[in-house]
Amino acid sequence: MPTYDYVCDACGHAFELFQSMTDSVKRTCPECKKKKLRRLIGTGGAIMFKGSGFYQTDYRSDSYKKAAAADKAPGGKKEGAKKDSGTSGKTSSSGAGEK
Repeated sequence: MPTYDYVCDACGHAFELFQSMTDSVKRTCPECKKKKLRRLIGTGGAIMFKGSGFYQTDYRSDSYKKAAAADKAPGGKKEGAKKDSGTSGKTSSSGAGEK
């Protein structure tokens, strides 16, 4: 359901209203109770992604994906693998000695 912007021509009160697309346009202002309310055009049809659950990496461009793949060169992984395997080997042997 979209969020619509409304403004009252009588008192100038502006607000957003979360309503279904099939709902009728509101006419009565909640502040001054006059029937001078009008819905603004332009912002009601947009989709707004708010809250958790949306990741910035979900919709990456092809050029970004290619650059990321180039950064993950095999040389970089080999160096990290050597460091990790050497460290984990020392940790496991010292951990086994302590038990």
